[in-house]
Amino acid sequence: MEYVYAALILNESGEEINEDNLTNVLDAAGVDVEESRVKALVAALEDVDIDEAVEEAAAVPAGGAAAGGAAAAEGGDDDGDEAEETSDVPDTADEDEEEEDEEASGEGLGELFG
Repeated sequence: MEYVYAALILNESGEEINEDNLTNVLDAAGVDVEESRVKALVAALEDVDIDEAVEEAAAVPAGGAAAGGAAAAEGGDDDGDEAEETSDVPDTADEDEEEEDEEASGEGLGELFG
């Protein structure tokens, strides 16, 4: 992640994202720089508009949350009936896991005290 952050710093400051600049930022941050990773990142970012990519990434969660909220509001009545029907079915898997956890923790204590 340090490499990506260094590229974002260079982009934000208006500097060219090249191997020398990226290495200098990483060195200044105290990161052990791997030349192969620097070269790979510079090559990967060659044709990428970082500002546009950041805007798209920031817009996705906001749009997804709004769409999810609208879908939940529209279909709220239908989902409630299904939830009530399935809530009558006992879930034994959770109970089995709890018993196994209790048994496992008890074994360790038994060995500790003899």
